[in-house]
Amino acid sequence: MIKLHYFAYGSNLHPLRLQERVPSAAVIGVVKAPGRKLTFSKRSKDLSGKCSFYESGNTDDILYGVLYEFDSVDKEKLDRAEGKGNGYNEQLVSFELNGQTYTPFTYVAQHDYLDGSLRPYDWYKQLVVEGAKYHSMPDEYISWLERIDAIPDSDVKRNSENLARLESIREFYKRVK
Repeated sequence: MIKLHYFAYGSNLHPLRLQERVPSAAVIGVVKAPGRKLTFSKRSKDLSGKCSFYESGNTDDILYGVLYEFDSVDKEKLDRAEGKGNGYNEQLVSFELNGQTYTPFTYVAQHDYLDGSLRPYDWYKQLVVEGAKYHSMPDEYISWLERIDAIPDSDVKRNSENLARLESIREFYKRVK
C-alpha cells in the first residue's frame, strides 16, 4: 500500500477528527513551521472562517501542525472533505522532523476565498484548540488560538453534531493522556 504524508494545521489536528475522514491516518509528529501564519480567513460555504495559512516571511510567525501518514486509497475522501478545488488548493510543503525531511501535501485557501473579516464558528475554533492541546503544542500558541474571536453557529443541527464531536474528542483525550 502506498503511504502519503499530510500536514494538518487546522480542524484536522486531532487524530480522532482526521480518522473520521481518513481511517488509516497515523501521527508521525508535531511540526514547527517558522515564517508561516495561521488565519481563520478561508470563506466556507457556510460563510464562516476556516483555517488557512500564508508565508509571512517573518520568523517570529510560527505555524504548528501535525505530520500524518495514511494509505493513498483514503486521499479522495480527504480531498472531498476539505473541499479541494472548491476553496482549497493542494500544496506541497517541506519540513524537517526528527532529522528527516518530509514533503507532505496540505490544503491552502484559494486567494479568491480569503476574507479577513470572517470569524470561525466557536465549535470549529475549539476543534483546532483541542487538536493543539492533544499534541501538547506550546502554551503560548494554544493561548493565542483560544483568544481568536469566534461566533455561534445558528444551524442547530450542525452545531449539535460538532459539539458532540468535541465531547468525543475531549473524552478520547482523557483516556489517552
